[in-house]
Amino acid sequence: MTDPDLQLIAVEGKALLKAFIRLQPDIHKDDPNWITPLEMERQALLDPAKNPYFEHAIAKYWLVQRARKYVGRISAQIDQMAIKEQGEPVGHFGMLACIDDPKVANLLLTTAENWLREQGMTKVQGPMNLSINQEVGLMVEGFDTPSMMLMPHDKPYLQKMLTDAGYESAVDMLAYIRDADTLFPEKLRKLAERGAGGKVTLRKLDMKRYDEEIETIVSIFNEGWHTNWGFVPMTDSEVKHMGQELRPIIEPELACFAEIDGESAGFFVCVPDVNEMIRGINGKLLPFGWLKLLWRMKVRGPKTARVMLMGVRKKFSTGMLGQFLPFRMIYFVEPYLKKSALEQVEMGWILADNKPVRRLIERVGGNVYKKYKVFEKTL
Repeated sequence: MTDPDLQLIAVEGKALLKAFIRLQPDIHKDDPNWITPLEMERQALLDPAKNPYFEHAIAKYWLVQRARKYVGRISAQIDQMAIKEQGEPVGHFGMLACIDDPKVANLLLTTAENWLREQGMTKVQGPMNLSINQEVGLMVEGFDTPSMMLMPHDKPYLQKMLTDAGYESAVDMLAYIRDADTLFPEKLRKLAERGAGGKVTLRKLDMKRYDEEIETIVSIFNEGWHTNWGFVPMTDSEVKHMGQELRPIIEPELACFAEIDGESAGFFVCVPDVNEMIRGINGKLLPFGWLKLLWRMKVRGPKTARVMLMGVRKKFSTGMLGQFLPFRMIYFVEPYLKKSALEQVEMGWILADNKPVRRLIERVGGNVYKKYKVFEKTL
């Protein structure tokens, strides 16, 4: 039953978009592990003029207000590339945040579902903020630590609100944590150090060929991960956009490329955790937030990092050389990890049923520390 005191507001214009962005930090204001994203980054994410996702997708945003106070928000998206990949009219919801009130959650979810249904969608999945290639899933375990960059951080009560609204689990995802000083297992170290007849070459990212390196990463990613749940390939515009966003923070020594007989075969990309560096500046670089960010990046140095991307080209993934490439690439960056100020590295997200990658991470010392879910519902 709808609460007559709740007012639904379609987000249009800069003022309402700002309110939409600022609502989630307000809801999490008493959460010691919440880190407010940079407002400029959230604005760029949601702006069709700045996010190349909108070249193949559309979205709507809503706020819910009670007694002149915003108490909830949601988005609904239709991604034509996702529909093509999945072979059915599936829409998405995302950007979900609300107070602990089922009536607010029901109004938000019903509004998103009705809009998607009107657009011809027969199923809804989410949360997607805004796509599978950006920030995905609802955090259901791991509330006791901050989330790293591009990983969700949600209120515990949201899971029950979704299941009470008829949503079921579509897929489970995991994030692993590994201490940077964890010793590489002796057996794996010997295998990693063993030569491969000159067939395999490992190298760090070449900043002089940065754009070409990013294209190589995405080429292998699109090829190697196309059978994964929810996969959507990245477009040329999205590749360029991702490269521009990563360039200020990427450290060449934390990115490894593998070549087999001179052909690009795999990659491993670990980046400093931006969330750690923006903690406490409340999403604003001005007037002094940029000074804190600059000091943490260039003087103190980050203490946490996240393995965002890793992949092996399909043609090499079944052979012995290809199967062992991930171990070799991780081992390649180990010396830099030991010399850096980094203390912990997150590896995720990983699909819970991806047993080969899970075994790989666990063999090098990773432990599950956060869990996420994507939910779905037939419309």
